[in-house]
Amino acid sequence: MANTTRVVMPQLGESVHEGTISRWLVKPGDKVVEFEPLLEVDTDKVSAEVPSPVSGVLREILAKEGQTVQAGAEIAVVEVGADGEAPSEQPAEAPAAAAEVAPAAPAAKAEPAPKTVAAPPPAPQVAPVTESGEHRFSPAVQMQASELGVDLSKVEGTGIGGRVTKKDVEQFAAAAKAAPAPAAQPATPAATPAEGDQVVQLTRVRRLIAENMVRSKTTIPHAWQTQEADMSGVVANRNANKAAFQKQEGFSLTYLPYVMAATLSALREHPEVNSTFNETELIVHRDINLGVSVGLEDTLVVPVIRRADGLSIAGLARAVNDVANRARTKQLKADDLSGGTFTVNNSGTFGTLFSYSVINPGQAGILTMEAIVERPVAVSGMIGIKPMMYLCFSFDHRVLDGLKAARFLTSCRKWLEAVTVETPVY
Repeated sequence: MANTTRVVMPQLGESVHEGTISRWLVKPGDKVVEFEPLLEVDTDKVSAEVPSPVSGVLREILAKEGQTVQAGAEIAVVEVGADGEAPSEQPAEAPAAAAEVAPAAPAAKAEPAPKTVAAPPPAPQVAPVTESGEHRFSPAVQMQASELGVDLSKVEGTGIGGRVTKKDVEQFAAAAKAAPAPAAQPATPAATPAEGDQVVQLTRVRRLIAENMVRSKTTIPHAWQTQEADMSGVVANRNANKAAFQKQEGFSLTYLPYVMAATLSALREHPEVNSTFNETELIVHRDINLGVSVGLEDTLVVPVIRRADGLSIAGLARAVNDVANRARTKQLKADDLSGGTFTVNNSGTFGTLFSYSVINPGQAGILTMEAIVERPVAVSGMIGIKPMMYLCFSFDHRVLDGLKAARFLTSCRKWLEAVTVETPVY
C-alpha cells in the first residue's frame, strides 16, 4: 500500500534557520531517488542541492521557487510504496488540503485542524508567502499600513522569509514623507530597461553578496598597500615538484598554496592582523581560519580552511582543491563558509596586476595575489628578467595603521622570496 512522506526544508548550517528555493530539479509526477538531488536552495551563506530523503514519486510541491521558508517547514510530498503509483481512491486535492494545515499542526494530528484556521500567528512562521507568491501580512501590519496610508506591496520586508514588519511600514512611511516627489524622477529612466535590454533577476546569493559588500564598504575604513615580490624561487620549486605532485595527488600544484603559506607565516608573526574589530575592543583570534575566494560562473564564495597554519604547502593545495570542487558541485555546507579570520584572493589567475579587494566583514584584511609576469628588474647593478608578482593588501584602518600593514606585507614578500628548489612541499 502506498503512503506519503513530507519533505522538509533542512537546516543547512549551524546558524542557518531559513532558505530560499532557487530551483526545483524535478516536477510533480517525476520519480525521485533517495539521496539524489531534489532542489536547489540559497541561504545567506551558501547555495546547495538538497537530496530526496526517500525514493518514490513527487506528488506535490508545497513551496514554490523564490519562496523563503524556515528550516523544518514542509516543502514537498513524495509518495512511496506500490512503486510510486498513486492510490486510485485518493483525490488530487487531498495533499493540498494537508499542506494548508501542516504549518500550524506540529503534531500532525487530526484534531488541531479547526484550531489551525482560527489561529493566525503561526502561519507566517513557516509560510510568509502564499502559493501565488503574495506576502501574508499580520493584522497589526495591515492596520499600521492603513493608518499611515502605505501600500504594502511596495514595502520590502526585513523579517524572516521577507516578512513585512511594523518597523518596515514605519520606515517606509517616514522615507516617503521626507523625500520630495521630484527626487524619484531621475531614477526612473535608469531603472526602466530599454528595448533589447536583458533583465536578469538577482539570485538570493547575489543579493546577499551585494548587501555584504555594501556593509563592508560603509562600515570598514579600507586602506590599501602593495609590494612586488620576486617569485623566482617559488617558480623553480613548483617546476621541480609539479610532475611528482600531479602523479601523487591527481591534480595540479598551483602558486596559490605558496601564497597561502606565506600569508599564514606572516599572520603568526603579526597576530593583530588575524583579528576582528568589535567597536570597543579588538578580538585577536587564536586559530587562523583562512578563507579562499572561489569564483563561479554566477557568484563568488569564500570557503574557509580551518586551522590552516597547521598544513604544509601540499596540505594547503589539497584543502583548496577540496573546497573548490565542492563549491563547483554545490556540495558546500553553510559551516564551510563561516568562521574565517582572514582571506586570500587569487584574481591574478585571470591576469590582473592590481586589485583593491573588499574586506569580508569581521576580518581585518584580505590579501590578493596578482599575475606572475616576467619583467626586467635591476639585479646587482644589471638588468635581469625575473618572474615578478604584486601582493595587494586591503586592510581595516581601525585595526592596522600603515606601519603594521607594511610589516605584515613585507613578511609575506620575504617568505616568498626565501623559497628555493629545496623548500619542502610536504
